[in-house]
Amino acid sequence: MTSRLELLPGGGRGGRRTLAETAAAELHQLILSGELPSGTPLRLVELASRLDMSQMPVREGLRRLEALGLVDIIPHRGAWVRELSLEDLHDTHETRLALESLAIRAAAEHFGEEDEQKAVVALADHLRLSRAEDSIGARQAHADFHFALYRAGGSQWLARAIEPVWQNSERYRFGSRQTVIQIERNRLEHQAILDACVARDPEAAEQALRNHLAGAVQRITETMTSKQQKEPS
Repeated sequence: MTSRLELLPGGGRGGRRTLAETAAAELHQLILSGELPSGTPLRLVELASRLDMSQMPVREGLRRLEALGLVDIIPHRGAWVRELSLEDLHDTHETRLALESLAIRAAAEHFGEEDEQKAVVALADHLRLSRAEDSIGARQAHADFHFALYRAGGSQWLARAIEPVWQNSERYRFGSRQTVIQIERNRLEHQAILDACVARDPEAAEQALRNHLAGAVQRITETMTSKQQKEPS
């Protein structure tokens, strides 16, 4: 069972973290899991006590999350978990679509056997962990799968550019249990992207990715709209 989510897909494994990296990772997971909901004030004293460390690494961890767009920090006023909104969701989606379309086309043009092996392993992990209801592990495997594809294109800058909007979009993936149908739908969508890359078909890869992202943002929009309608006015 995976214990925590890495800030960078596939990153940090096998190496020792600094306290600031640990603080960032722990806070990152608390935000993604909903334990620190959008709009929550992030007070250093409380967070340091919760994470059992001094305030200095927690402060640095918050700065790292600010750089990813997950936290808002206003000097002399404090820090908050960034608010969720339909406007931000769609802005994030359009930005991801622009960047990841470029990345997946480049990946399909350069895709090799080693790239395929990495993606196949990550996709298998994602399916296994999703079925086991290990949301943290499944989230990490999902990131590992997509970034195994994007890095195959050879541009480290493009992968880095995707990282902040990817992390922001992950906040909108609600922690509700996935059904068997949802897990299978995700598997088929991911497999379609991978198959197009293996076939070195940039057009098919981009279309499969666009279908995948469009379906995800539509489902999240419906969930958010439904929750807003149920909230008292």
